[in-house]
Amino acid sequence: MNDLRPHLTLRLRRRRVRDRLATLLITAGGVGVVVSVLAIGVFLALEVVPLFLGADALDARELWRPQPVEGYAEPQYRWRPEPLVEGDTTHFGMAPLAWGTLKAALWAMLFAVPLALGAAIHSALYMPRRLRARLKPTLELMEALPGVVIGFVAGMLLAPWVERHLAAALLLLVMMPLGALLAGGGRALLPVPLRERLPLGWAGLWLMPWLVLVGIATLWLAPLAEATLVGGDLRGWLATTLGLDYAARNAMVVGLAMGFAVIPGIYALAEDALAGVPDSLGEGAQALGATRWQTLWKVMLPAAAPGIFSAIMIGAGRAVGETMIVLMASGNTALMSLNPLEGLRSLSATIAIELPEAAAGGTHYRLLFLAALLLFAFTFLVNTLAEGVRTRLRRRYRRLEGGA
Repeated sequence: MNDLRPHLTLRLRRRRVRDRLATLLITAGGVGVVVSVLAIGVFLALEVVPLFLGADALDARELWRPQPVEGYAEPQYRWRPEPLVEGDTTHFGMAPLAWGTLKAALWAMLFAVPLALGAAIHSALYMPRRLRARLKPTLELMEALPGVVIGFVAGMLLAPWVERHLAAALLLLVMMPLGALLAGGGRALLPVPLRERLPLGWAGLWLMPWLVLVGIATLWLAPLAEATLVGGDLRGWLATTLGLDYAARNAMVVGLAMGFAVIPGIYALAEDALAGVPDSLGEGAQALGATRWQTLWKVMLPAAAPGIFSAIMIGAGRAVGETMIVLMASGNTALMSLNPLEGLRSLSATIAIELPEAAAGGTHYRLLFLAALLLFAFTFLVNTLAEGVRTRLRRRYRRLEGGA
C-alpha cells in the first residue's frame, strides 16, 4: 500500500493540472468570444464616427426625416446615395431601409411563430415518443437549408406563382388555418370509437390528407370566388378600392420564405423548453380537474415561458439579419409602406448590394457601415433582452415553486 501512494499522488496532480488547463482554455475561449463581439462593434463604430465629425458632417436627424425630392410637392423618404445621372441629388434616408428590415421581419414572424409554437406544443406534449424521436430531427434539419436556396425558390418559383394566382394564395392563407380548426371541431363530434382511431398524438399525420384536400378545394374555388366577388380582377380591385399596388416580389412573399427559414430555430428552442417542464405539473393539474386546454394555457406554457420567449426573440434576430432571402425575393425597392403586396429593401440587402461598389472612405461607404452597426446593435440588444427576460422569469417561477 505504501508503494502505491506516490503513484496515486502523481495521478491526482496530473488530473488537477489537466482540469486547470481545461478550465483555463474554456475561460479563454469564452472571453475571446466576448472580446471578438465587442471588437466588431468598436470597429463598426469607428468607421461610422467620421460621418458626424468634420466639415462635411451629416446631421443624424436628417437621416431619419423626409427630404425634398425633385418632382414631389412634399418631402419624401428616399434612399439614393449615388446619382443615377450627372446632376442628380443624392438622398441619404435610412428610414426606408430600417422600415423594410422591420417589415420583412414582422411578416416572417407572423407566419413563423404560430406554426413553430403549435408544432412545438404538439411535439412536446401530445406526440408519442417514437414519432417525436423521428420527426423532431427532421424538422431541425430544415435549419440547415441555405438562405440563398430558400431565396432562389421564393424569387423564381413562389413569387411568379403568387403573381399568377393571387386570389388563390390569399385564400389559402385563410382556409388552411380554418381547415385545421374545422378538423379539430369535427373530431370532437365523432363517436367515441371513431375518435379513438384519430388520436391527438398522431394529429400531425392524419391531418395532412385533410389539409391537402382543403388546399385542392381552395385552388379550385379561388377563380370562382374571384369572379363572383371582385369581377375576376383582384389586383385591379385592390388598386382601385383599397389603393394597394401589387409588385411581383413583395413583403408577403418575403415573409413566407423567411418564415420558413425561421421556423426550425423557434421550434427547436420552444420544444426543448416545453419538454423540460416536469410531467408532474401537467398530471397534477389534470388530476385536480383541469382540461387539457387549461393545463396547457395555465400550467405548461407559463412554466416554459422563459424558453419560449428566448426562442421568439432569437427568431426575430435571425429574421432581421437575413440577407439572401430578402435580396432575392423582395424586389429591393426602398419604400415606406404598410402594403404587404409592395416590395421593400432591408439594411442587410443594401449592404450586400452596394458595399462592393461604394468608394472606400466616402459618405456612401460609411453609411453602409452605419447600417451594419444598426443591425449589430439590434441583434445584440434582442439577444441580451431575451437572456435577461429568460433569467428573470426563471427566477420568478423558482421563487413561486419554493413558496408553494
